[in-house]
Amino acid sequence: MDNSKKELLCCVTHCDRPLDRDYWNNCWEQSKTGWDIGFASPAITEYMAQYPHKDAAILIPGCGNAYEAEYLLANGFTNITLIDIAPKAVELLQEKFSETTAIKVICEDFFRHEGRYDLVLEQTFFCAIPPSRRKEYTEKMAALLNANGKLVGLLFDRTFEQEGPPFGGCPCEYKPVFEPHFHIRTMETCYNSIPPRKDSEVFIQLVKKQKP
Repeated sequence: MDNSKKELLCCVTHCDRPLDRDYWNNCWEQSKTGWDIGFASPAITEYMAQYPHKDAAILIPGCGNAYEAEYLLANGFTNITLIDIAPKAVELLQEKFSETTAIKVICEDFFRHEGRYDLVLEQTFFCAIPPSRRKEYTEKMAALLNANGKLVGLLFDRTFEQEGPPFGGCPCEYKPVFEPHFHIRTMETCYNSIPPRKDSEVFIQLVKKQKP
């Protein structure tokens, strides 16, 4: 595999731990953003092209450069919230989206965020969280979603040689974590991944379960 492909497959491996605000902000300050593919994920844009509710409350956590938000804005979506823990990333986003009221940018730890959403888009956020927090991730996602809300996006279907992030896995690991809170409508190999991630991603469409 050539170096350009390795860069797209792997997130940052040279920042100081722990994986907190300072860690991620240092990555942005030093332009060590190997997870950034430079455009919106085709799997997500294809899904959103057929999503009918332009006024849906949409959350993109760990949004980075938020290319998906650019796509949503250009296609008439009007209620988008972006969260990133890194102040430098948020500074860039606030400048990028300064002329629209359709996008709100928040500098915050996802696990402390409060809000209600119809749809959450997942793109290289789950893989940035240590596996020990995956149960907490699913619980928080369910808490943020409205009734019948959806979690849609991509998860890695592979392991990584280096110590994470990114943290990989497979559907056999993910399903037991998500099933207590979500109906798994789709969790299968992504057919339209970008070339460097071909056969190493699963596309997910999860629907929040209703409490008894």
